[in-house]
Amino acid sequence: MLLDTPICDFGWQAPDFTLPDPDGMSYTLSEQLGDKGVLIAFICNHCPYVQAIADRLADDARTLQAEGIGVLAVMSNDATQVPLDSPANMKRFAAEHGFSFPYLVDATQQVGRTYGAVCTPDFFGLNKDGELQYRGRLDDAGRGNPTKRNRELVDAMRLIAATGQGPREQTPSMGCSIKWR
Repeated sequence: MLLDTPICDFGWQAPDFTLPDPDGMSYTLSEQLGDKGVLIAFICNHCPYVQAIADRLADDARTLQAEGIGVLAVMSNDATQVPLDSPANMKRFAAEHGFSFPYLVDATQQVGRTYGAVCTPDFFGLNKDGELQYRGRLDDAGRGNPTKRNRELVDAMRLIAATGQGPREQTPSMGCSIKWR
C-alpha cells in the first residue's frame, strides 16, 4: 500500500534507542547525534521506492557524513512476513548499494512504532538536541530520472546542521507501508 509521511512535527523529541546491525553490533541514537544532528531513514530491501533511491541515498549519506552529520537506517518490517527484509538480506542490500552508515534491525518493531514511521522510505532529520526538523522526501526525482534532481534531504540536513532548524516547506516522502505484525 502506497503511503505518504505526515507533516513534520517540528521540535518533537526523538526517543533514544539502541538497535543492532545484521552482525549484532549495537548503535545508540544519542551516541550518533553529534553537534550537527542525525538523519534516521526507515527503509527496507524489498520496497520498489527504496530500491529506486538506494544508490542516491548512499551517495547523499556519504555527503552528509563527510560534513559531520550522522546517518542511521532502520528496518522495521516484519521479516517473517517479508523474507527479503531479513538481516542476511539487509547485509547484502547494504553492500550492493554501498551503504556507509549502519543499517539496523528493529526486530520488535518498537522503534518504528515509537517514531510513527509509516512507510519506506521515511526520513527523520534531527538537530543536535534530537528534535525533529525534517520529515520529507529524499529528492524531487522519486522513482524517475535523477539526473537533475533537487537534493531536498541533503539541503535540509545542511540547514539543520547550521541553524538547528529545518526548512518550513517540506514535501512528504512516499513509499510502501511498513509491514507490521
